[in-house]
Formats: sequence, structure tokens, C-alpha cells
Amino acid sequence: MATASEWLDGARLRTLPAAVAPVLVGTGIAAHLDAAVWWKAALALIVAVGLQIGVNYANDYSDGIRGTDDDRVGPQRLVGSGRARPDAVKAAAFGSFAAAACAGLLLAATTAWWLVAVGVVCIAAAWYYTGGKKPYGYAGLGELMVFVFFGLVAVAGTTFVQTGTAAGLGAALVGGVGVGALACAILVANNLRDIAGDTAVGKRTLAVRIGDERTRVLFLSLVLAAGMALVALAAQTSPWALLGGLYIVPATMAVAKVGRGATGPALIGVLQRTGISELLWGLGVFVGLTLR
Repeated sequence: MATASEWLDGARLRTLPAAVAPVLVGTGIAAHLDAAVWWKAALALIVAVGLQIGVNYANDYSDGIRGTDDDRVGPQRLVGSGRARPDAVKAAAFGSFAAAACAGLLLAATTAWWLVAVGVVCIAAAWYYTGGKKPYGYAGLGELMVFVFFGLVAVAGTTFVQTGTAAGLGAALVGGVGVGALACAILVANNLRDIAGDTAVGKRTLAVRIGDERTRVLFLSLVLAAGMALVALAAQTSPWALLGGLYIVPATMAVAKVGRGATGPALIGVLQRTGISELLWGLGVFVGLTLR
């Protein structure tokens, strides 16, 4: 039986910057428009965190029953290690999705009911990343979907539920490009680490498809794209948004390690630094636009 600590590890809390950052950015943009609604921002955060933890457990379950996690480079997973029953991990995934759905329903009821459809699509995307007969994560589409849902949709959605209008949508999409690029960079680093293992089990991630060298170039490109998006966001909102530029400190260390050819467990630190980079990007923008 898995311990409470192992279940907590299974939630992969280190991935939460990918959920927190877009809510910070979306709320910062709403605050810049003097339209921040803090209780709605809190509900948006519950939605994002619930989806992130849910997809983490869902990946643990789906990869585990396929045998993808039998020989991992990174931390052991609940199902793959045999520490938890697959049905228990699946229940944890859907429990997290349910928490996100409840918060999302409250937002829809107080903003616009069509947001329910957006929520359904988000949950479906989270499950079918590695779930179902033809998971899109096994076809090299993971980065695209992360960019869309944990970048564009998350930031624009957070801004919209607070403003209730299309005001700030342009800035929200630019902000979504920034955090989405860094969220993708986290996944790229993860898949770079797992190229050998994923190839062996037939998991055709983008890193497997384009190879080691191009994956490293892609990682650098995503980090640079986040910087360009930050400059564009500051131009649309306030120069104070450039506080998000603090992300470059851990990002530079991550890029250096990837550029030097780090492989296997050596890339775990890259994942952590990239997650911190995304959180700093979002936090800097939030502080800059809220306390301008």
C-alpha cells in the first residue's frame, strides 16, 4: 500500500507552477483593468490546480497500465512501481477533476454558462493525454495541447471570468503565449530525459520524433519565446510587467545544462528550474500589474 507521502509524490506538486502561473497572469491583467475579482481568481486557481493534479494521476494510471513506467529514469510512479492499485489512482484522478469541475461550475454560473463546455473540453484533454486507445501524448501532440490549455485557455479564461468582457483578451493571449511556452519547455525537458525509454515502449513523443539535438534547440526556443512574449505584454499593459523577467535567472541555468548535453537523471534539475522559471514569470507579471 502506498503511503500518504507516496500519494503526495504521485500528485507531482512540483508541476503546479504550470497551473499557478497562468492564473497569476490572468488575474494581473484583470487587476490592470481594475476588474480583479479575488474570489473568482481563487476559484480559477482551484480549477487549474485540480486539472494539473488530475492529469498527473491520470498519466500515472494510463502509463502504468500500459507498462510505460516499468523502467523509468525519473521518480517512480504509483502504478508502475506497484505501490498503488490502478483503480485507486484512477479514482484520485477523477476526484481531482471533480474538484476542478465544481469550482468551474461556480464560475460558469456567475459568468457565462458556455464556460461549462470549455471545462468539459479541458477535462477530456487532460484524460486523453495518455488515456484512451489513442492518447495524443503518444503521438507527439503533448506540447501543443499544453500550450493551448495551460497557456492560452488558462490565462484568457482567468481574465474573462473576472472582467466578464473581451477587455484585456489581447493581453491575455500574449500572456498565455509566455506561460504556455514555459509550460511546454517543462514537458520538452521531461520528454528529452525519457527519449530512450519512450522509444523502447513505442511512445512517440515530440522529442522522440525530432530527436535529441532538435529537442534541445526547441527548449531554448521556448525559453526565448517566453521573453519575447513578456516584452510584448509589457508594451500592451505596463512596463512593470517586466518584473516577470526574473524568470531568466533559473531559466539560464536550465538552458546551460540542456546545452551542455545533460541526459537522464541530470535533467531532473532542469525540470525543477524550468518550473521555477514559469512561476517567476507569472508572479512577476502579477505583482507588476497589480501593484503598478
